[in-house]
Amino acid sequence: MESAIRKRPLLITIICIIGFIWIVFSLPAVFSPSVKKLGDWYPALFGLIVASSFIAYIGVWNMKRWGCSLFIITFFIKEILLVLINDINYVGIVVSVFIISVMVAFYKRMDMNL
Repeated sequence: MESAIRKRPLLITIICIIGFIWIVFSLPAVFSPSVKKLGDWYPALFGLIVASSFIAYIGVWNMKRWGCSLFIITFFIKEILLVLINDINYVGIVVSVFIISVMVAFYKRMDMNL
């Protein structure tokens, strides 16, 4: 009965797969010269955001509540950083809010344990 409750919904599976693909393409951007031009501190923070997004997707893939919480925290940190460098992406915000809404919709079905 426990495994039937924790079964990953199709929408979460699709979001996680797309997220993993996004991470694969974002990771090399951490080391790109265009990111380095934004400041000495930006590549490290951008790398931290990409890494925490990857960890959050793994948590959500395994239907863990901490994955959803980490994704929300990472979203807000990323948006604050983008506001500081004056690079606001409204499409990215809408997509992230949609992903967060889907995750929150299935939050009660997620496991509280590590």
